[in-house]
Amino acid sequence: MTAEHTTGTDLISPTAALRLDALALRYRKAGGVGLQVLNLVGTQAENLLERLPDGVKHRLESATERALGIALEAAGQSRTRVGDAPGWLNRAATTAMGAAGGFGGLPSALAELPVTTTVLLRAIQGIAAEHGFDPDDPEIRAECLQVFAAAGPLEHDDGANMAFLSARVTLTGATVHGVIARVAPRLATVLGQKLAAQAVPVVGAVAGAATNFAYTSYYQEMAHVHFGLRRLAIDEGLPREALLADLRRRLAIPAGKRRE
Repeated sequence: MTAEHTTGTDLISPTAALRLDALALRYRKAGGVGLQVLNLVGTQAENLLERLPDGVKHRLESATERALGIALEAAGQSRTRVGDAPGWLNRAATTAMGAAGGFGGLPSALAELPVTTTVLLRAIQGIAAEHGFDPDDPEIRAECLQVFAAAGPLEHDDGANMAFLSARVTLTGATVHGVIARVAPRLATVLGQKLAAQAVPVVGAVAGAATNFAYTSYYQEMAHVHFGLRRLAIDEGLPREALLADLRRRLAIPAGKRRE
């Protein structure tokens, strides 16, 4: 590695280069956490949604939007009473909830969904705070929700994940609701895969625990990438887009690969 790296027309410091290397490592780590789940349920991610009943698939987006709204309110209230938990504790909590949700099949998995979403959002908010941002700030609240626009641990879509990193949150009076509405369709697909894995007969509880562990690990790593990039842009006085382009090069992801 050379002492300096170019990001467009800018030069970044050796320290910033090392921080980008660490973010690239987290990004790669996030992308590998779902493979064990797919091996467990013996299918491909794109086939999981086919296992859901049509009625559930049709209601999934609205259910996800409601879950995000509940999660945002509950996570915000809980921050005033309970401090942020370490990453391992969040993974342990959601793993246990996933096992309970999967034990009863699809009905219990659906009931577990808002609770797990709340814990995931709390974990994301805690990581935002770890990087020096205030989760109660409206812009940071919106960006915490934006983390859910990542592709999900059962997908291998680097373009989707880079698109989520490059998305800009425009603050308006309806910012949070607007972000929820924009994120919900993406997250509905991701959570649909989780529900389908938990609905597998016999291994539902095991699959539920495994999917929740994978999802929590994934979103924690993606939150570190998201807010780590934001913090690095502030510390270095560089545009986030320039640092993202450098991160993309480190990951060898073509600049033209985007999620629609």
